[in-house]
Amino acid sequence: MGKPWKCEDCGKGFPSPSVLETHRRVHTGERPFSCTDCGKGFSWLCNLLAHQRVHTGERPFTCSMCGQGFSRMGNLQTHERVHTGEKPFTCPVCGRGFAQSSTLLVHKRVHTGERPFTCSVCGKGFSRMGNLQTHERIHTGEKPFTCPVCRRGFSHVGNLRQHERVHTGERPFTCSECGKGFIDSCSLLTHQRVHTGDNLLTCSLCGKGFTSSSHLQRHQRVHEPSQGN
Repeated sequence: MGKPWKCEDCGKGFPSPSVLETHRRVHTGERPFSCTDCGKGFSWLCNLLAHQRVHTGERPFTCSMCGQGFSRMGNLQTHERVHTGEKPFTCPVCGRGFAQSSTLLVHKRVHTGERPFTCSVCGKGFSRMGNLQTHERIHTGEKPFTCPVCRRGFSHVGNLRQHERVHTGERPFTCSECGKGFIDSCSLLTHQRVHTGDNLLTCSLCGKGFTSSSHLQRHQRVHEPSQGN
């Protein structure tokens, strides 16, 4: 069957005038289908029906492996890659695979250096919107993540998770040489210098080595002249 009805904007052909008219909303931005709950408009009825599940909570598409429900078939198909390990979107630069095209798009910025999200306060750029939002808390002082034990606030959920180990005693980062545990990877890397001798910081006065700058600074006070009256 031919497609004699051509779009004047892009030249794409369609089998009937009604299908062409629906397509033209891509160019005109027309959104004739509106949600009665929130007023959001959509170009196609199927998108409106899918959106309305946000309000109804309906999740008709269920994962056969874990039972998790989704409001859109596309979201289910993306989720199923968690179980299958499928990564159909490949970076043309380094060959790394991704389960979602959006994740690949963000990854490509590693190679291009693109930082489209800019802080309005200091101008620093970020490759992800989430990273920008986290950074902005430096300026606002916002600390939305609170420790349930001591009520201390944190600007990033990762910092909260690390802090909670102070209360639980969990030390998931273990030294392969001596078995000593640490609450974060940075502390483990610093400790491992004891075994490898790499990047030791040396006191310029006595030559003694230290694994961290804070330990070196504390040691250097030994050489400071006493402040007697």
